[in-house]
Amino acid sequence: MTTIARGLEGVVATATRLSDVDGERGHLLIGGVPVEELAPQAGFEEVLFLLWHDRLPTAAEHASVRGALAAARALPAETLALLRAAAARGVGSMDALRMGMATLSVTDVAAGGGGAAAPLQDAIRLVACAPTIVAAYDRLRRGTEPVAPRPELGHAANYLYMLSGVLPREDVVRALETYLNTVVDHGMNASTFTARVIASTRSDMVSALVGAVGALKGPLHGGAPGPALDMVFEIRAAAARRGRSLATEAEAWIRATVASGGRIMGFGHRVYKVRDPRAEVLGAAATRLFEGAGDTGLYDDARGVEDVVLRVLREVKPGRRLETNVEFYTALLLHGIGLEPELFTPTFAVARTGGWTAHVLEQAAEDRLIRPAAAYVGERARTYSRLSLRSTAAVGCEATAGCAGV
Repeated sequence: MTTIARGLEGVVATATRLSDVDGERGHLLIGGVPVEELAPQAGFEEVLFLLWHDRLPTAAEHASVRGALAAARALPAETLALLRAAAARGVGSMDALRMGMATLSVTDVAAGGGGAAAPLQDAIRLVACAPTIVAAYDRLRRGTEPVAPRPELGHAANYLYMLSGVLPREDVVRALETYLNTVVDHGMNASTFTARVIASTRSDMVSALVGAVGALKGPLHGGAPGPALDMVFEIRAAAARRGRSLATEAEAWIRATVASGGRIMGFGHRVYKVRDPRAEVLGAAATRLFEGAGDTGLYDDARGVEDVVLRVLREVKPGRRLETNVEFYTALLLHGIGLEPELFTPTFAVARTGGWTAHVLEQAAEDRLIRPAAAYVGERARTYSRLSLRSTAAVGCEATAGCAGV
């Protein structure tokens, strides 16, 4: 009997130098550097260079990457027109990013004879334009005009500037940069695998990243940071309303949610069996950000809720090893930066474009079509009869709808 790896769990499909995820020990390497060392110190442009070139850049190379991204950030008129139309119809931000990214004609770089450099130019264009699309669409859906990027600002600072129209504080830029570095790549996750499958057909990089955005949009992959923060706000409000301590309210809320079969967002991970190392990095970044702002109320409450969740989960689900994951501190940090929940998953995509493009480049170099097999479990003894001889509806088709579209 064929053994089926549901969800491809445990299947090693390729080799990569980009990131190493050790779920048992809670370790993550980005380009060979531990995430807790790289993320809080490096600029995002440094991490991009590391992923694209397999080494950290020199000062001149770093300046070159910054300049290349700055030159590629402006959106085509056609992209802006599409974003305006989408905003008028209330399209979601991730859908707008997917549609906007699809309009970027990066394949004309290759058509112009760029040779071996063309794929990297495509990567620069996509990474550069992703935050411009997200920021422009956020402003359009709020009824304001997009803000043009400033060439002297780095990637993270430009994103914040294009969202608000105000030059961001250095500590806020550092917090966002730490986030972007932390989640830039994470092994063969669903969106990265999607990008590599598309790239393996020798399709273009835009198609690969559009597919990756579609995968990231799903709530089982990139859509949970908002609910993780909503839980903290809901528990805070209930505690104030009932005159109970935060810990008492949190325990009651968590026990009720587990008893009803609900999910506690921000805890547990498909890969990590211990605390997610990215949660440690983002938790430390959140500490610096909130303490620097002189208001740690939300941060303290979030940590209090986290402590109660972990204690209760260990009691009611012994052996499940449900630890804090990246989503919990993503929500807290991005909220502290000043982003609305609608921007949480698009900002995740802004970061992950770095990893996606690096994986597409790696897959193109491998040049091997990804074509897994499937175990057939359907009928084997059916025979064909002409349509005129079939007088009754096929088994399984509803009488009201027939079999139209099957």
